[in-house]
Formats: sequence, C-alpha cells, structure tokens
Amino acid sequence: MSHADAMDAVLASVADEFGSPAYVYFTDHIEGQIETLRTIFDNRFSISYAAKSNPNPGLLAWLATRIENLDISSIGEMRLGKQAGWAPEAMSFTGPGKLDRELREGIENGLGELIVESVDEARRADRIAAELGRRQRIMVRIGPNEVPKGFGDQMAGRPSPFGVDIEEIHEAMPQILALDNLDLVGLHIYSGTQCLNAASICDNYRIFMRIYREVCERYDITPERLVFGSGLGIPYFDYDKPLDAQAVGDGIRDDLAAFQAEPRFAGTELMLELGRFLVGGSGYYVTRVTALKQSRGTSIAICDGGMNHHIVAAGHFGMVIHRNYVMHRVGGGEPAGKVNLHGPLCTPLDRLASGIELPKLQVGDLIAVHSSGAYGVTASPVNFISHKPPTEVLVVGNERRDVSRKLSDIY
Repeated sequence: MSHADAMDAVLASVADEFGSPAYVYFTDHIEGQIETLRTIFDNRFSISYAAKSNPNPGLLAWLATRIENLDISSIGEMRLGKQAGWAPEAMSFTGPGKLDRELREGIENGLGELIVESVDEARRADRIAAELGRRQRIMVRIGPNEVPKGFGDQMAGRPSPFGVDIEEIHEAMPQILALDNLDLVGLHIYSGTQCLNAASICDNYRIFMRIYREVCERYDITPERLVFGSGLGIPYFDYDKPLDAQAVGDGIRDDLAAFQAEPRFAGTELMLELGRFLVGGSGYYVTRVTALKQSRGTSIAICDGGMNHHIVAAGHFGMVIHRNYVMHRVGGGEPAGKVNLHGPLCTPLDRLASGIELPKLQVGDLIAVHSSGAYGVTASPVNFISHKPPTEVLVVGNERRDVSRKLSDIY
C-alpha cells in the first residue's frame, strides 16, 4: 500500500469512528520536523513551540517531552499547557495586551520568562512581582525596522503593537533595567512569518544577531537566552515551492558559530520560536460531502464543515485573494472537472474552494484539506451559526486518540 493510500485509510477510518468534520494530526510528521531542525542547525537552537498556532491539549502533551519551551500568548494557553504536563518554568509569555490579572497569575505560577512588549508592561509586571514578593525573569521584545522580502506577515518597519521599536530601544532599556523586581535574562525578536525563501530567512537571522550584539554591548548584557522568531514557512497551495530547510541551515551555520564564539554569547541559549513549521503539515481537515447541485453552469458540493472550522482555507485570515488549499478526495481518483466546495453556513463567505479540480464527487465522499495542523480550528469562528465543533484526533503510530478541546475546561 502506498503512503497516500495508507494516509487515506487512516483519514477514512477516523471519519467513520469519530465522525466528521474532523481535524487529524499525525505526530510522525511533527517528529520529522523536529529532527530536521535539530539536524540543519547542528543543535545550536533549542525549540520553542508557539502555542497560538495550535494549542490542542493532546498535541501539547505529546510535545512536552520532545522540545524545550512552550510560548504562550494568553493565560488560557498557560492553563492548557499546565494541564498537558508543561511546567510553567518552561513557558514564555508573549503578546502586547497582557492584563494585570494575567501577569499576576503567570508570576504566581512561576512563569519561566515574561516577554516584555513595552515599558508600561514592564512597570506593571514589576509592581505585581513586588506585591507577590517575587522576582520575575523577563526578556525584552525588540521590533526591528527592517525585514527581508519574502515574509508573508511582516511586523518590522511599520507601526506595530509588538515589542519595543528599535528606534526607541535606547530610551526604553534603561527604564526597564532600573526596575527592582525584574531580572533581564535575554532578548526576543519575531518580525516576519511564513517565508519559503531560505536566503531571506538567513538574512533575517543576521539582522537579529546584529541587533542582539548592539543592544547587549551597549548595556553590558550577557544574555542567558536569545529568541529567534523563525518565520519558517510551509507550502499551502499547488504552486508553493516547499522551503529548502537544509539551505537555511547551510546558509546561516557559520554565522551562528561565529556569534556563539564571541565571549558574550558563548554561554547563551539560542532559541527558535515557531509554530506552523512544526505542526502545520501534520494536520488534515476532513469534511464530508452532504449535497451536490448545479448552479448557473457551476458544479457545487456542499460539505458538513467549512469556514466555521477552517477560516484560513476559506481565505478569511489575511488572504487578499482567495487561493485554494491543496486538498483531495479521500480514496483518490483522477480529476473529472472543476467544482466549488461550500460549507453548511448560511453565508456566501463559507467557501472552501473555488473551481478546484477533483474526481467526480458523490454524496458521502470525504474531502481532506492539507496543511491544516496550524491556525485551523484555533483561528476559526466555531460558534458562528451554532454548528457542532469539529472533532480533533491525534494519530500516534497506529493509535488514534480523540483530543477534542473544550475551552470550558480552562475558563
């Protein structure tokens, strides 16, 4: 049996056993991505998983023994991480809108590092730490004024809620360093996402190292940790050329070695923060065809899930022009014509694909949407029109686990 046939057999059995629509996550893919990162960078980077990309509890539990850090962006993600077996000391907390109650709960729980995004946030954290009789480890997030071409979502050189602008860093750093209840242990930069160009990623890392050198030398900081926001992309569309990860490693390896050879950074942990590169390709969204129709010369298939579960595939998550995700009919077959795929919602926005080439569809067929392991159900309006949330299934070897989440468990 081919790999594709074996994959389809699993997807079909999951839909039969657990129902559809369903997200299916294959951990063997994630394991391969982790190994790729360890190998291409000669183990110079530890790995931090950005929980916002997919904070599924079963997935977090599986990752807990395989990587070093969990990056959270809300206190809810901290609670999910704790329930999944992560120690708060192995978590970092990013995000520009942290509330005082979130800062308090994080500090009370022994949060590993607070990623400070502004002087005001640092002052609030300092006050709360003093009230609790604690000292809190922090890292300052810096917003660069440049990012190379090729990144999908850029956060550099433009007004941004994230971090301290590099133009303001020398005004901010003395104020942050003067706070009595915070210990500065490092710096953090994440300036662009979803890049498939190896040379651009390497250039971005060089910008990071230049900034880290300049700031650390100016304030005589010997950092424990420096975070490199990865931006490593994955292919979503037919014409996407997958990132050449080996070329990234080959292109930046000597720069990293030279950086770590400098006395100031010889003992520094370099941490790669990423989400979709780890888990995006592991996931498939499986939805079943419930009705077929012709409308003004166009073939339409209506499915039991759509935008409410997968807003990204529907093109409403920053996509200016809707482009079809790679998807296939479970069970294969030769393309037989173009079809529009719609979900069950009472809105024309609920369209998973337009004019996509698929085999001739019948009611009951399953459609698998690829690259759905990140920013799928997590980013989607699951309560819109009150359809049942999708099932989530984790495939570990030959074992299939229902890992469907319930936010009521943490709030």
